Amino acid sequence: MATIERMEVGQRMSRIVKHNETVYLCGQVGADANTDITEQTRTMLDKVDVLLEQSGTDKSYILSATIYLRDMKDFTAMNAVWDAWIPEGHAPARACVEARLARPELLVEISVVAALK
Repeated sequence: MATIERMEVGQRMSRIVKHNETVYLCGQVGADANTDITEQTRTMLDKVDVLLEQSGTDKSYILSATIYLRDMKDFTAMNAVWDAWIPEGHAPARACVEARLARPELLVEISVVAALK
């Protein structure tokens, strides 16, 4: 039987779901939607770090990431932050798409799947 643990459960979603040896994070956005793409990306990834730590893993164990950009013109600036954040040799499978986000001031969102340590 599968083992499922849900953490920080709300009406619509859980912030973290652990299934066997895999961690799924809900979509994360920047801490302040009124900042530029660089700051939104940096603080979004800071939130991912915190959730992964709460889950018992870290960014070197990310298996897959899906990044949603409001506008592909921000792709290069977002990647500059991403490239500095992801440990060398630990790049996950990744997709990056342009999408309308929940609020117009949001520039970037990420969904992450990671293995437990």
